[in-house]
Amino acid sequence: MAKEFSSWVADQQSRFEDVLRNQLPSAEVAPQRLHAAMRYSVLDGGKRVRPLLAFAAGELAGADVARVNYAAAAVELIHAYSLVHDDMPCMDDDVLRRGKPTCHVEYDEATALLVGDALQSLAFQFLSEQRLSDEPSKQLQMVKLLAVASGSRGMAGGQAIDLASVGKQLTLPELEQMHIHKTGALIRAAILLGAHCGNGLSDAQLDKLDRFGKLIGLAFQVVDDVLDCEADTATLGKTAGKDADNDKPTYVSLLGLQEAKAMAHRLHSEALESLSEFGESARRLRELADFIVLRKF
Repeated sequence: MAKEFSSWVADQQSRFEDVLRNQLPSAEVAPQRLHAAMRYSVLDGGKRVRPLLAFAAGELAGADVARVNYAAAAVELIHAYSLVHDDMPCMDDDVLRRGKPTCHVEYDEATALLVGDALQSLAFQFLSEQRLSDEPSKQLQMVKLLAVASGSRGMAGGQAIDLASVGKQLTLPELEQMHIHKTGALIRAAILLGAHCGNGLSDAQLDKLDRFGKLIGLAFQVVDDVLDCEADTATLGKTAGKDADNDKPTYVSLLGLQEAKAMAHRLHSEALESLSEFGESARRLRELADFIVLRKF
């Protein structure tokens, strides 16, 4: 009998925290300050949504969880590096992340810059030094997938659009395009990397999973924008109302609060529909979709 969702999440989070703790460089190894700052920025924080999506997709594809561990860790390290850099004064200039001082506040700006650089490199080390697929060509494709999702055609590009959009009123397609890159690319990568650790999924099935990732990635950002308006700093673990204070375009500023909520629910429904052919094997992905859209909503 399958575990309840909350138990499954707690088990995965606990196990994955041990994976990260064991795979990150020890703070006792030189350069100690950099390694300590890397561990500070990654460990003991966040819901691990992207790794959970990777594990859920891995279950669907019949993947060995030991393989998915490294794919999920690679995605999480890219995500953590992006948060460290996003919080720096030259970007969003924030002082709170995951309920504690941001990396550049706890350490310093130069260290935070190096933390991001080192976490990005370590992510690709994880993808390349472990056997994650029986087919070397598929594993090489996995490396490319994360590289594209992280770079100028993915997360970094989305952040560049975000910075260029401050004080501007974007159209809905423009806003969606920004977040397909900034937020959605890494969520899609997490799902596909988890699936690629398994065997037997057709290209058509992988396309369905990619569509699910695109839709739920957008929904994730819409919900984030809503929570930025409705939740407090303690609940979010980061500074509430930051986007409005910085005059950034959001789904709430463009559509209004109620229509933004309605959009999140539409995206949620479409995401679930994209999983219809997978049956029970997609249970965890469906539950994660519910969790992403219905959190504090």
